[in-house]
Amino acid sequence: MSEFLNTALFGIYPYIALSVLAIGSMIRYDREPYSWKAGSSQLLRRKQLMIGSVLFHLGVLMIFAGHFVGLLTPIAVFDALGIEHSTKQILAVVAGGFAGVAAFIGATLLVHRRLFDARVRAVSSFSDNAILLMLYAQLALGLGSIFVSMEHLDGHEMVKFMDWAQGIFTFNLAASSHIADVHWIFKAHIFLGLTIFLFFPFTRLVHMFSAPVRYVFRKGYQIVRRRPLRGEGK
Repeated sequence: MSEFLNTALFGIYPYIALSVLAIGSMIRYDREPYSWKAGSSQLLRRKQLMIGSVLFHLGVLMIFAGHFVGLLTPIAVFDALGIEHSTKQILAVVAGGFAGVAAFIGATLLVHRRLFDARVRAVSSFSDNAILLMLYAQLALGLGSIFVSMEHLDGHEMVKFMDWAQGIFTFNLAASSHIADVHWIFKAHIFLGLTIFLFFPFTRLVHMFSAPVRYVFRKGYQIVRRRPLRGEGK
């Protein structure tokens, strides 16, 4: 890949994607608060939805936590803790592989349900289908990258991604140079991940920012009245 294209995709594009993610999410929450949700279709093929959703969300949360800690923790911290790069690489392959397989199986069930059930497909929007397929492709690329990572168990390649990610967040203009010579599957994985961030504010994914923590601390009870049957109360 040419130096210019590498800089554009992995030195400039990350800032565009992250800016749209942050600003777009704030604008949507301010202007369209009632659209800040994930539409429910749980009454349709509920069992497949529950199994797929649990596997998918569990796997994705593990992957996100692993990426966040693994990429953004300064290398000096791992060195201070005595964690070698090879150990970190093997841990990433094993834990990431487990989480990736779980998420991929869950995503497969969700994709099958959404695209091959006529009733679910009828209540799905274009953005629902598009973002699910993008996540599915991202999981496939991530699992595919494990086989390439197995060839670099010394951890040297992982350090490149750490330097790149930390360089982006510290506004290092040379950040993209750290991954200029990595395998194409890693670059595709990064590019698609950034593209998901770019489309994030315009999809159902915004519900990830809305953990219902406040309900745990609410005062009093929620009163739900049963709808009276015909003839009751007369």
